Amino acid sequence: MEYLVQFFAWLMEWCHSWCPNYWADIVIFTFLTKILQFPVSLWCQVNSLKMVSLMPVSNRIKMEHYGDGDAIGEETAALFKREKYHPMLSLVPLAIQIVILMAFVKVIYGIGDRLTVPGAAKPLIACVPWTDGGLAWLMPLFAGAAAWLLGYTQNIFNPLQHEQTRTQQMVTNGISICISLFLGCFVAAGVGLYWATSNLFSILVQLCENLVIPPKKHVDYHALRRSQAELRKFEEGLKKRSVASPEDRKREKADYKRFFNVVNKHLVFYAEGGGYYRYFRSVIEWLLAHSNVTIHYVTNDPRDAVFDMAAANPHIRAYYIGQMKIIPLMMRMDADMVVMTTPDLNTYQIKRSYVRKDIEYVYLDHGPTSVHMCYRKGAFDHFDTIMANGPFQVAEHRATEKLYGLKAKKMVESGYPMLDTLLAEPAAERASGGRRIMIAPSYQKDCIPDSCLHELVDAVTAANPGCTVVFRPHPQYVRRFPAKMQAIVERYAGRQDVVMETDFSKPSTMDQSDVLITDWSGIAYEYAFRTKRPVVFVDTPMKVINPDWERLGIVPTDISFRNEVGVSVSLADIPAAGRAVADMLAHPDRFAARIENLLRTQFFNPGHAGEVAGRYILESLINRRKGTRK
Repeated sequence: MEYLVQFFAWLMEWCHSWCPNYWADIVIFTFLTKILQFPVSLWCQVNSLKMVSLMPVSNRIKMEHYGDGDAIGEETAALFKREKYHPMLSLVPLAIQIVILMAFVKVIYGIGDRLTVPGAAKPLIACVPWTDGGLAWLMPLFAGAAAWLLGYTQNIFNPLQHEQTRTQQMVTNGISICISLFLGCFVAAGVGLYWATSNLFSILVQLCENLVIPPKKHVDYHALRRSQAELRKFEEGLKKRSVASPEDRKREKADYKRFFNVVNKHLVFYAEGGGYYRYFRSVIEWLLAHSNVTIHYVTNDPRDAVFDMAAANPHIRAYYIGQMKIIPLMMRMDADMVVMTTPDLNTYQIKRSYVRKDIEYVYLDHGPTSVHMCYRKGAFDHFDTIMANGPFQVAEHRATEKLYGLKAKKMVESGYPMLDTLLAEPAAERASGGRRIMIAPSYQKDCIPDSCLHELVDAVTAANPGCTVVFRPHPQYVRRFPAKMQAIVERYAGRQDVVMETDFSKPSTMDQSDVLITDWSGIAYEYAFRTKRPVVFVDTPMKVINPDWERLGIVPTDISFRNEVGVSVSLADIPAAGRAVADMLAHPDRFAARIENLLRTQFFNPGHAGEVAGRYILESLINRRKGTRK
């Protein structure tokens, strides 16, 4: 810093030798420092343009993982690393400016006493506005005005700041104006002049940068505007669906109060939405039939069908608590046991209770597959008890505990409770009028709709004339990608052999389908176990949430089960899917025995999982009351 101060002092003296007016000297000095910084400014311009050029991809990431801040952060960081964008690089000019300012302050106070101005208590260049009158009082106004003008022009000409939201621009400019006003009021007038002229010269620098590196040559603004419009439309649609009405807000407030007015709550079920009751159904029905325990059912959906059940059964008390209010409710939880299908307990928004440390948190899976590839690392670390679907999940959890040195959890060999419902109800009869092939994919990146849907439909219909293809997209795909979904609907609007099943309020016709085609969706196993009919799997890229899954040395059932309930086809050979469907239609019972064997050997208690899970819950609550927790 001392060397820099000496250099700046020499530079100021050199300026003064050409122009013996310290006010003009400061302006010239500022201009020279901007010239010296110009290569760095160009470097940052390139980095900013790269960020703007990546925004269409970033916007798609936001839509794909909407509501999952951690996934958005991970995907965005991977994008920046892949494209060699450095977010912190934009701070380099600011850091340089601060260093220059610190050195310049010493220069000003060091040479300011050489200038005398009639009528001033001390040299004007070194006087502080709030302690000295005269022209120094104009400096805060000048500094603030220069900062405002810089912010205004940056909103227009700076490629990165131009793409910020109005709120972000206001915050950025507001901070700059406040800093400038502060410097104008509390530092020497010469420092204030430097800061103000630096802001003004920054406008000129930005214009020069745009001439040297034109933004339009490096950014596809058409794609950017299109992605912004899609994101805006997507968020507006979500907002319309997610904003609670005044009645719902009033109801939520009342339910929140009612929940905590109940003392000695023993059992709480937490559901993220109205469709989650099916995962708890067989467990809750067994508990209601074999005990008098009161079930407190907390749901994020004000239209959850459980409210009708609660109105008819005094042993169910239902509460509507929205996604924001559920966070403090969980922190204040005061029950003996909480059963939930939500992973990542105590990692993200949903925390263990801060009020009671002895609550037993029970995880009940909402899918019949493995837990170490498609869940985040550590997703189950903070649960006390796991309702295991089958021996494969027990092995996966135990291997995870051993690998990371975790405390062993209680492992209840319950089975998959939702299978009880699927197995209890007979599959619907096949619809008359020809064979039906259902395509029901997942919504992950590069799923069937994004990679091969049109080729798949053509292959199936070509190899199986007279059949009807039913496309039932994942609800999340419809919600997140409305533009893509609309394009799919329009493409098949005139075809009689393709049916779009997008009304999720109506029962699915999955049972009436002769063959199911999917990628990595768990619906494959629900369909196969329920109907004993085969599945064609398209090998799209796997959805891997935990990159360390291979460390366990266990092949996930998402991979190993595929060829037990059907056949897999490569993305490179989509016509093979049409041939596989034709073969399955010709031999409809070929996979029935293998599907039945998989169900009986790989899942605990098929048809009785709800009973086993309910019995454990009841016994655990009784033992707690007796003070003999196992």
